[in-house]
Amino acid sequence: MGGQSRQLGDHYGKGCGMKRRVVFIVLAAAAIIAAAWASPPRYEYEGQWGDMGTGDGQFDFPFAVGVAANGNVYVSDYYNNRVQYFTATGTYLGKWGKAGSRNGDFRRPAGLEVATAGIVYVADQLNHRVQYFTLTGGFQGKWGRFGTGDGEFDAPRGVAVAASGNVYVADTGNHRIQYFTASGSFLGKWGAKGSRSGDFDGPAAVGVASGGNVYVADYYNHRVQYFTSSGSYLGQWGWYGSGNGQFNGPADVALGPRGGVFVADRHNHRVQCFTSSGSFLDKWGFFGRGNGEFDGAGAVAVTANGGRTYVGDVNNCRVQYFSLTNPAVAPTSLGRVKALFW
Repeated sequence: MGGQSRQLGDHYGKGCGMKRRVVFIVLAAAAIIAAAWASPPRYEYEGQWGDMGTGDGQFDFPFAVGVAANGNVYVSDYYNNRVQYFTATGTYLGKWGKAGSRNGDFRRPAGLEVATAGIVYVADQLNHRVQYFTLTGGFQGKWGRFGTGDGEFDAPRGVAVAASGNVYVADTGNHRIQYFTASGSFLGKWGAKGSRSGDFDGPAAVGVASGGNVYVADYYNHRVQYFTSSGSYLGQWGWYGSGNGQFNGPADVALGPRGGVFVADRHNHRVQCFTSSGSFLDKWGFFGRGNGEFDGAGAVAVTANGGRTYVGDVNNCRVQYFSLTNPAVAPTSLGRVKALFW
């Protein structure tokens, strides 16, 4: 089972500027016009931490990254069977977990999300369950077991929390999304194995927008699909490839505060950014070990204000972070305008 799990994990960068299209709404005329910033806002490389190992602050496949309201960063350390947490710039603060199946143990902790209520949810992949904790790792509860029934899982890899507190889980081996109350009571599900709209082939991650729409990284179908909060299909984008808007194993999806969708495009070693309906905005990263380069961009998280993104650089065993620089001021020649970043 251990060998199989590593194959699952492993199946799954010099760019550090992300220009973004900006749409201006001219309030006085109530007309929408497209305009370019004289100096476009950009995400640029800011820093990193971590290397291969078992010590504090080291990683063996940083599978997922989550950001708490206080700015601390949580990382699921997949093969070390633990969660570590840090300050916003990577100073080590603490950890919890070890290999096992008891409360608080993990067998390959995968997706991770920090709810605004201060609860850390972890998809405990090979224990086929979700566990949740306080911000310092105090065990709070769990749900799930192996199976195909409601509330059962087959190697769940992704977890996300809606503003309502409901928890969405990418039930990867069952090729579906399930959702629950904050404490794990089953609410609903959707999806089946396939490539048609609303089907999945190994859904790797799930994210929830502030308005409630649910975005799914459909890993082996090389696309992102999005749905209402109860699973009604809304749309999709992407296919296999390396061009703009194409994917080679979309491993994670994160929602920005202005509606932007960030996708960790793992085997293309980059992060891509889109509007909420899938229009391509920009990308950064390619293969390498240097600053802003990736060897498997497997995880992405965005701060609440959108000012920083964190990327789990899985095979380089580190977390890199990028800051939004030059956040842009609307050109005065356009008069009274409102800027929408996404």
